[in-house]
Amino acid sequence: MSKDGSVSGASATERVFAALDGFRIEVPSWGFANTGTRFGKFSQAAAATTLEEKFADAGEVNRLTGASPTVALHVLWDLPNGKGDVPELQRLEKKYGVKSGSINPNLFQAQEYKYGSIAHPSAEIRGNALAHLLDSVEIGRALGSKDVSIWLADGSNYPGTQSMGKRIKWLEDALAATHAALGDEQRMLIEYKPFEPAFYHTDIADWGMALSLARSAGPKARVLVDTGHHLQGCNIEQIVTWLLHLNALGGFHFNDRKYADDDLTLGSIDPYQLFRIFHEILSSDSPSVAGIAYMIDQSHNLKGKVEAMVQSVVTAQELFAKAALVDRERLAKLQQSCSLVEAEEAFRGAFWIDVRPMVKEWREARKLPAEPLAELKASGYVEAIGKERGAKNAKSVSSYA
Repeated sequence: MSKDGSVSGASATERVFAALDGFRIEVPSWGFANTGTRFGKFSQAAAATTLEEKFADAGEVNRLTGASPTVALHVLWDLPNGKGDVPELQRLEKKYGVKSGSINPNLFQAQEYKYGSIAHPSAEIRGNALAHLLDSVEIGRALGSKDVSIWLADGSNYPGTQSMGKRIKWLEDALAATHAALGDEQRMLIEYKPFEPAFYHTDIADWGMALSLARSAGPKARVLVDTGHHLQGCNIEQIVTWLLHLNALGGFHFNDRKYADDDLTLGSIDPYQLFRIFHEILSSDSPSVAGIAYMIDQSHNLKGKVEAMVQSVVTAQELFAKAALVDRERLAKLQQSCSLVEAEEAFRGAFWIDVRPMVKEWREARKLPAEPLAELKASGYVEAIGKERGAKNAKSVSSYA
């Protein structure tokens, strides 16, 4: 044991190996496609233009990192024919060696959702939105996907223009109906966001609202934490700890932000925050820990798509490894004695450890590329797909996948 409280030597290597052997993080299909901002859409020659290209890119990320065997799917963007697209997805799974992951319904893009989806004042539109949720459950069941991940843009912009009370009941009814349709191995993850696109009130604005809706829906519902979906200065790791305590944490959408929901590469702004989150998880004895779905949800408008995704997975692995090196037994004693400086040094000492040599050793032991980003560059993969897809992307003005 080192003076700063972190473990060292063979013990450190063993901890890192054990942590990485159990760490998996899902990549989003839309992270490989052209994206943009409200102000402009900028295409990349190597961006994926088809579902097959998304799976090809995801397969390459998994080949390089060994940590991303599943791909999150967006129903509208990836399965425009609903269950009719399942056979094609199963073909792509076999071809590229990655499986379909979380199923993400789209309840924000259709014109009829201007004033909400499952919280819309119109019973007809609420019914259409619920039908889409039920279709998403069926797609997940057909693909063997565990999670149906629900994020709503529902809300309002001006006081007095909507009944917040009625909308709570509509939410509860729709989510309960969705929960009732889940298969034995399926879960429903409910995501929250304090604002945007609604700016006065968002129907699921924080973790308390999401937790209440999950509890109301049933035992297969959990809360999903998006690290970009919090107000400035919010203590996300405290929220995570509460959800673990309540056995209500279902998963994460990882990204980073400087101001709001910026969807920047995870760890690019505040890697210490993700380290703190991982520490709380690794310190917990909650039964939720075993079922946590780690997922990436970010948009690479300027960085190369595949390069940024590899960078993200590698960063997550390194921060998870750092959190595994905290000497929790010693830290607990220091916390108990209120030894503030010593406790903080024991905690952050693990954060300052350069785990990259141990992570590299793990990769080599697992027959993975020692340096994933360098291997990606040397392979010529990005250049090849850029030539193959360039002409199609030159015509692309799509804002999302």
